[in-house]
This record gives sequence, structure tokens and C-alpha cells, in this order.
Amino acid sequence: MSKDKFTDIYPQETVESGEIQQSSVTRLGEQIDEIRDKLRPGQKQMADWETGPLAVSAVPGAGKSTGMAAAAAIAIARQYQRSVSTGKSYRRQLVVVTFTRSAAANLKFKIRTKLKELSLPQTGFVVYTLHGLALNIASRHPDLSGLQLENVSLITPNQTHRFIRIAVEQWINNHPGIYRCLLEGQQFDGEETEKLRRQSVLRTEVLPDLAYTVIHEAKSSGILPEKLYKWSEKSKDPYQILRVAAGLYEEYQKLMQLQDFIDYDDMILASLRVLENPSARKIEKNKIFAVFEDEAQDSSQLQTQLLEILASEGDGTNSDKSILNLVRVGDPNQAINSTFTPADPIYFRDFCKQCDVDERLATMNQAGRSSRIIIDAANFALDWVNSQWLATTNNKQTPFLAQKIEAVNLGDPQPDANPVAVGKGLELYSPRDIHQTVELLSQRVVELFTQNSESCAAVLVRENRQGRWLAETLEPICKEHNIKLYDVGERERRSHVPQEILSILQFCDRPHSPDYLKAALDVLVQRQLIPTQDLNSLAILPEEFLYPGPLATPQTEIVKKAAHLCRSLLRARLELPIYQIISFLALTLNYDQAELATADKLAERVNLQIFGNNSMGAMLSALSEIVNSERFEAVDTDNLEEQYTKKGQLTIITMHKAKGLDWDYVFLPFLHENLIPGRFWVPPQSQFLGDFTLSEVARAQIRAALHQKGEGIPNVSQAWEDAKYLKMAEEYRLLYVAMTRAKKLLWMSAAQQAPFTWSKPNNLQASAPCPVFAALKRKFSENVMNLAVVSK
Repeated sequence: MSKDKFTDIYPQETVESGEIQQSSVTRLGEQIDEIRDKLRPGQKQMADWETGPLAVSAVPGAGKSTGMAAAAAIAIARQYQRSVSTGKSYRRQLVVVTFTRSAAANLKFKIRTKLKELSLPQTGFVVYTLHGLALNIASRHPDLSGLQLENVSLITPNQTHRFIRIAVEQWINNHPGIYRCLLEGQQFDGEETEKLRRQSVLRTEVLPDLAYTVIHEAKSSGILPEKLYKWSEKSKDPYQILRVAAGLYEEYQKLMQLQDFIDYDDMILASLRVLENPSARKIEKNKIFAVFEDEAQDSSQLQTQLLEILASEGDGTNSDKSILNLVRVGDPNQAINSTFTPADPIYFRDFCKQCDVDERLATMNQAGRSSRIIIDAANFALDWVNSQWLATTNNKQTPFLAQKIEAVNLGDPQPDANPVAVGKGLELYSPRDIHQTVELLSQRVVELFTQNSESCAAVLVRENRQGRWLAETLEPICKEHNIKLYDVGERERRSHVPQEILSILQFCDRPHSPDYLKAALDVLVQRQLIPTQDLNSLAILPEEFLYPGPLATPQTEIVKKAAHLCRSLLRARLELPIYQIISFLALTLNYDQAELATADKLAERVNLQIFGNNSMGAMLSALSEIVNSERFEAVDTDNLEEQYTKKGQLTIITMHKAKGLDWDYVFLPFLHENLIPGRFWVPPQSQFLGDFTLSEVARAQIRAALHQKGEGIPNVSQAWEDAKYLKMAEEYRLLYVAMTRAKKLLWMSAAQQAPFTWSKPNNLQASAPCPVFAALKRKFSENVMNLAVVSK
């Protein structure tokens, strides 16, 4: 892969220091003071940094990026001052690192703005994503990094899944003994149908999930398969989970190397290989006078290691105790990615603890985003969760650090800081069911936008399926009242159109394949065309499922419905001309307007590509190329520039995607205990292995080994308990993040009846509220809304 191909993925700008005349030094100092005087206390601590490590723990809405931009500009300005006072020309740069491309672009703009206020050239710094920084270093030293960019390609998610599937098959062939142990599970009577079902579950669900989890966990920490094999010897479990994981990881790495692919973790590892060389390390470090990191709670071990090497004044080796010119800014209480990515907030927490000992911990606890009642509710939720955690669990690592949000001081420079609440500011509802939830929510939305059509609002949901159901229900109401409804998940669903069409066509081409049948059934379940059910038991014997004979076991009604729909697809494949098949499938899958437009675009492209060879094989080949390359853009019927926080708009978005955003009014419906904090749920089809999942046990074992330097590997039951605690803690932090997105009104509800699973939204049952919601109702009883009055 050529270096140029990465430039659009990782934004960066290399700039050089300029000269400044002695006569300007005094004025520059005055301008620095002017910027500093406009900052809040916590931001000032960041702006006062000159050398050494500094940890900045910031609450939601504290203005981290604003403070970091000001601190960065001031640090660059002081370089100019030193240049004049010493007569030496400083050419070293400040490296600013953040988590996403959009955040990098935002920080770059803010730093430039501050430099302009200082009347300085908008130079002296670089802004990277973490992977962009690693790639930049690796690409400058290809002999040391081992990355010849013109010869390798960055693997896409679809290609990753394909490699994992192949790795699973190869591992099964090479390790029949361990595989047989997994197949037998806790007990097995040897019945052939059950054996086939278990094989399907292991091949298509359990082992791919284990491989995906462990590869990312281990690789992001620099753990090779060899070390996993050694750790597996310390773990006593009948399935040898870490040994299985190591074998899958090993097969995956062979495939990657054979086909010259790299992934994001390879970039970090390659940059660290460069920095192991004393000469290259000196070259890279001499360009940098300090490193500032944003969103530090989302870093992994290797990423932390990379930044510490670059920020050290000494030789950067592990034995070197030199000064770290490293400023890390984050919020451990907003760590919401650690249970499904390699991010681990423990590294930032440890950094904060060490800086606290050295009196180098700054706290940004003043926030002007939300009204005071919302701040009070968020602080209460944090304290309540921590106290209940210590009282009811054996895990003494509480979900939150004890850091409360404080309102800003009088005269704060931020406009409309801690705005006046709208209505009660915090409104708590307990509707009878999810249908009344939507009724109440829509009434409040209409009232708010009638009062102020220039405001913005969002409904934050825990699952995409909730968002989809809400969008369908709210659409006619919003249309009636001219309120723009923007469903963020809708575009993501459209991006899945090529994959869904490919899965259905692969089944139509080879209906006797258990894998293709299962993939097609999974699409039909996701599109809610057939009920959720154990697809493995249907897919193991395709002929018996599709065309049951007179001696076959009678099918249930939901199985009959699935079989009928599958036979309809096969009949359409035989009766329709090839160029109409994609459009037919789009209608069959009940695509909405935008999805139909995307399918039409896909059909046009595929038909042009196979012109002159109108065969199913050619169509499948063209579709596979599109899906694997991920070079197909979905059709967006709305303006592509629409922002999530646009005025006059109601946005439906997941809690995870809402991080970093805010709205005037935030609605949090469906706050039920089965989702927050939730329970670890073992799918029925894989319960033959035990009351745990292999992937979560392996993740917990790897993290425990990393934290304890490989000294202790928890057994399966302890690892499963650790994983449950991690998941519960993260769910509580996710709710905290969602609550702190609101500026003027936080609307929360937990219906008395709700679906157990949102794949069946009409199957209602009694549902316990999220414990935090119940505690909020007790604490803020005056904010509990009278539904009889509201309904009028």
C-alpha cells in the first residue's frame, strides 16, 4: 500500500517554527496572559505546564479541547520566547494526539485560532490520530519498521472477518483433539443432529468471536501467540481457552503475512520497532519538545508506551527515568469502549495516580454545559453507583472516580454557561409501556420545538434496534409538526445493503450450504422478516429444513414461516432475469426509500460490471469484490453535511455515538435493568460449553495477566465474574455519559412493560427499571412527572 493512500485516513500537518523579534517578547507575554485569564481553573493548570508529566482529569463539559488548544498555543509561544532569550532557533514541535479524525481536525482548528490570537505563525505543531502518528514514524524507517507501504494493504473489517473464518477452519483441521473437547462440551450423548448443530455454533459463532476478541486484545498489547501459549499453561480449564485463542491468533497472523496485509495494531507495533533503534529513536525524539494526548482514557498499553517514548527527554528506554514531557487529558468516568475494544482505562488511571503522588494532577471539574439540576442528577448517579458497588460486590475497583461536576464561577467567559433549565430541567417518567413512552416523548418534543424552533434535541438509545423502532414510530408525528427527524443509524443500515444482498444471493446459488443458509436466515432475522430463533438447528440440514419429507419431524409455525420465505427466494432466482434479482431482493427485504435507492445504485453498478457475462457466478464475484473492498458508498437522501446537533432537529442516536456531543434537550427512554447495567447472557445455542462465553473469559484472563505482569491467570469462573463486573461498570459509565449530554432538559423514562429483546418489540413483559433511574426517582421526587396530568 503506497504512503499516499494513507493521507486521507490520517490527517496531519507538519509545520516549522518561525522567528520572532526581541521587541515582540513583551507583547507576546501579555497576549499569553490574556488567553490564560479567560480559562477556568483546571484549564489554567494545563496552560501553566512547562515541562514534565501532567495528568488532567476532566469532567463532562469541562472544555477539554478548548483548554488543550490554549495550552498547546501557549507552549508553542514559550518556545518562541526561549528562542529569543537564548539566541537559539528552536525547531522542535509539539505533537498533539487524539482518538478520531474529526477530533484531530477540530483540535487543529482551535490551536490555529489561538496562535492567531497570539499573533504567531500557525506553525510549530502537528496533530495526529494515534495510528496516524505510528504510521508516520514507521513509514520514515521502512527497514526498521518492516512495513514496505508500497507492498502492503490496510485490512478492512470485512477482510478481517473473512481471514478469521479461514483461520477458524484451519485451526479445526490442525487441532482435532481440542476441537473434539469443545464439541463434547459439558456432556454429549453422541446424537448426530446435536453434533452437527454444535459444529455449526463453534465454526460460525464461538470460535470466530474468540478469535476476533483475543487477536485485538493481545495484539494491541504487544502479546504474540507464543506468550499466550505460555500463559495458557498457568490456566487450568478443560477447554484450554487461551491455548485455543493462541492457535487462532497464530493462524490469522500467517494469513495476514501471506497476503501482505496489515491492521491498525501493526502500525503501532511497527513504530515501536523503529523506536527500539537508538539512532532512529534519537531522530524522532529530536523533532519533538512535548506530546499532548486527548481522550487518554481510551488508550491501549502499546499506545501509551509509544507516547511515553516520544515524550521522554532521555533515551526512552524502559530503564530510563528521565522527565516525560507528556500531558494526558481524559476522563476515566467516560471510559465506555473497553468491553468491546482493546481500550483499557487502567493505564490512564495509573498515570493519574502517579501524577497525583508527584503533585502533577490537574482536575477540570467545572463544566458550563448543563443546567444545575442536570449536574446534580449526574453527580448523584455517580455517588450512588459507587456506594452500591462497594456494598454489593467483592470488586473494590468502583466504576467511577470520585470526581464531581461543579458549576462554573460567576463571570465565566463561556456564553450561556450553566443555562437556565427548561421545565423542571430533570423530568422522570414511568409509563405503562413503550407505546405510552413514545406518546409522552413525542408530546414533549412538540411542546419544546413549538416554544423554540431553533433548539436541538436528541433521543439517546442503548441499542440500534430501539432507534429503528423509535424512528418508525416518531416519523409521522415529526412530519406533522415540521420537525426534522434524523436517524443516525439509518445511514449505517444502508451501508449494509451490499452485504445483505450478497448473503441472500449466495444462499440462492448454493442452498445446500449450511453456512450460506445460516447467513441468509440471519439477514431475514435482522430485517425482522422472520422471528428470532436458533438458526444453527435450521441450517445444519438444509434439505430437511427447505423441503421436509413425510417422515421428518413436524416444523413449528416460526420454522415454517422461515422455510416458506427461503423457498420463495429460490423460486425468484429461477424465474427472474439476472438483472432484476437485486431490485427484487431489495423489495423483499422491506427496504426503506434510502435503502432502495442504495440497492438501485448497487444493481446498476453490478449489471454494468457483468455486462456480457450475465451469470450468477459473475454477479457474486462482482458483489464480493464490492463488499470486501468496501468501496461502495450508500445513497443518502438527506444532506451529507447534516450534523447530529443541527438546530430544529430531533436526532436519534446511540449512547456510544453521542459521546462528545450535546443538545439542548436529551431524551433517555427505555432505561431498564436488563440493558443497564444488564446481565451477561450466554446464548442458548452455546450453553453446552457452560455458563460463560469463551471470548469474555479470554479477554478477562489476558487483561488480568497484563495488569499482573503475567503472574496470575484467573480461572474460568473468576475470569467470568471479572468480565461481568467490567461490563456492569461500563454500562453505568455509559448512562453517565448519556445524562451529561443535556444542556437544559434531561428527560428520562423506564416503562413498566417493555420487550425482553428488541428484535420482538411487541412482545411486552414486566420490566424492572435501571437501578440508577429508580434511585433518581427517590432522590428527585419532585421531578417525577404525573402521567395523568401529562397525558392531558
